[in-house]
Amino acid sequence: MTKNRVVTDRLHLWLMLILTFSTGVIDAVGYLGLDRVFTGNMTGNVVLLGMAFTGGADLPILRPALALVFFMVGAALAGRVLRKGPEGWSGRTSSTFLTVTVGLTALAVYVALVDVAADELLGSITTSVLATVMGVQAATAKRLKVAEITTVVVTSTITGLASDSRLAGGKSPFWARRASAIALIMAGAVVGALTLRVDLWLGIAVSALLSAVVTLLGHLRHRQDVSGGHTENVGEAALR
Repeated sequence: MTKNRVVTDRLHLWLMLILTFSTGVIDAVGYLGLDRVFTGNMTGNVVLLGMAFTGGADLPILRPALALVFFMVGAALAGRVLRKGPEGWSGRTSSTFLTVTVGLTALAVYVALVDVAADELLGSITTSVLATVMGVQAATAKRLKVAEITTVVVTSTITGLASDSRLAGGKSPFWARRASAIALIMAGAVVGALTLRVDLWLGIAVSALLSAVVTLLGHLRHRQDVSGGHTENVGEAALR
């Protein structure tokens, strides 16, 4: 593995960890600020719907159901865009992450101007749009294939951390990134909850900013890799 590949893989890991933190922020905003709906962690919505169907504790049904559907729509759209692109980061990856950034930014502005929490329809639209954007993010992150990092769920990460630990007789592979993902999604939830003390839009804006940073850094690194690969190919051709 070349030095450039190592540097790129390490950067991708850090970028996906940033998005994991961002997911924690968004889920805290959705659950605490928009009638107990997860817009990033779909496992939570499935469980909520299962309990709600039995009339448990007056749990919401419409918003979690819509979030689940629109998350799948976002993931499907991103999957279609990325399917024709190469593995790893590409121009298509940059475009889908940019879509996430633009979507979150527009939604933050909209929520800042309109009291969506006070209107049932507007609140449902907001959570549905958030879920769509998070579906795009999750599908794009999956395409990068950063081991043990999905950005939207950590149950499998927690399982891997425990079952592969030295306590379980394993060698604790990927323990640092697994522990980091768990800590960061929790830290994101803390930050998301704190932003609600200011207003609903702030948590969405924080996630938009983080998405913009990830998109920019990832795209710049991709351009460097492409440029470096082109230079290497030219050099090899000259030696033939």
